[in-house]
Parts: sequence; structure tokens; C-alpha cells
Amino acid sequence: MYCTYILYSTKCDRYYIGYTSDIDARLVRHNEGKVTATKNCRPYVLMAIKSFATEMEARKEELRLKKMKNRIYLESLIAG
Repeated sequence: MYCTYILYSTKCDRYYIGYTSDIDARLVRHNEGKVTATKNCRPYVLMAIKSFATEMEARKEELRLKKMKNRIYLESLIAG
């Protein structure tokens, strides 16, 4: 099982979107500074997660959300 996730940086007041097969390990990597794209804005908080049966589905959702580039849309997803 794979998932697409949205993280929020309290330090930089920004969101990060990604996908993974192990959300717990991935969040640890983000917060330990082992992910180049996010190491300067630690710590991150997991705000939303959506599960998918395949990696391709999770990756497609990640790309769809990244293409939106719309903070209001992301916050509406998080709010439910």
C-alpha cells in the first residue's frame, strides 16, 4: 500500500507534498533532515494522508496536488 501525504512546516509556514509506502519512516527522514527538499524547514507535521493500492496511483495524486500550487485548496483538503 502507498500513500500521498501533506506535511506542514511550522518554521517556514509552508506545505510539502509527497508519496511513500512507509509514512512513519518517511516523516522521520523529513524531520531528521535527510530529505534535501525539506531539510531547511524542519520540523514537519503530518497534516493529511490518502492511501492507494498502487505506487502509480499515489504518484499521480502527488503530481496532481503539486500542479495545483494552491494553498487554499490544500488547506480545504486538510480541513476535510
